[in-house]
Amino acid sequence: MFVGMTEPAGMRASDSEREAVVERLRIASTEGRLTLAELTDRTEAAYLAQTQGELAQITADLPGGAPIPAYAPSPAKPMGKARQWFVAVMGDTKRKGKWRIESEIGAVAVMGDVTIDLREAEVRSNEIDIVATCVMGDIKIIVPDGVDVQLSGVTIMGDKKVRVVEAPPGQHAPVVRVRGYVVMGDIKVIGDSHAAPIKRNMAAWTDWWLSRRGLGHHAVHRAVNQAVNESVRDANRLVNESVREALRDARTARRHGTRRRRDDDY
Repeated sequence: MFVGMTEPAGMRASDSEREAVVERLRIASTEGRLTLAELTDRTEAAYLAQTQGELAQITADLPGGAPIPAYAPSPAKPMGKARQWFVAVMGDTKRKGKWRIESEIGAVAVMGDVTIDLREAEVRSNEIDIVATCVMGDIKIIVPDGVDVQLSGVTIMGDKKVRVVEAPPGQHAPVVRVRGYVVMGDIKVIGDSHAAPIKRNMAAWTDWWLSRRGLGHHAVHRAVNQAVNESVRDANRLVNESVREALRDARTARRHGTRRRRDDDY
């Protein structure tokens, strides 16, 4: 059971202890215990943690009660399996929800749309490699905010975009590497803040993490209310402008009609 973290206490955590927890999370991910979104959320929470107690909560439901080993970056290893392909030719292909990534990914859209949602995927590496080819189509890749997105490739009469809130420099966040080749199409990599939300495992540390990011329940409600109010104001402004424009057109038409009648009288 998770212990509440509204009043964190205990010995201060060191940088090496934070990095060790991040490494433990990475190992848990390669074992299929965490999705990419969970790995990213907990990695960010580890860097936000200030005490050893907070760090312990982040890995409380993961195996490994032994003392945390010192952090040592591990080199990326090739997955060794055939690339997993998602292809759309004059149609749509979508992959979302729970699924497993055990190899590199390929996406091809020819006059079609491919959507790949990585947030609930189980990953076997700290890096996800995607080759995306788009010809007169669209490829959208959805990732959790906080990952390190590396987008490269060639674009001819098309567009490549990244709209992701990435982790601060110096943090060992999961890496999503996309090599995109576009001809009269679009490749977009977007984060949680620009996509439909997914259901997350709400443990005690999650509320604490959200409040640290300024995304607690009250902040979320405030943001929603603000967005609604802004939408209402924008709608009212557009209606008022349309009414004013219609009145101006009516007055102009009336003036022209009066002037025309006077000219006819002469």
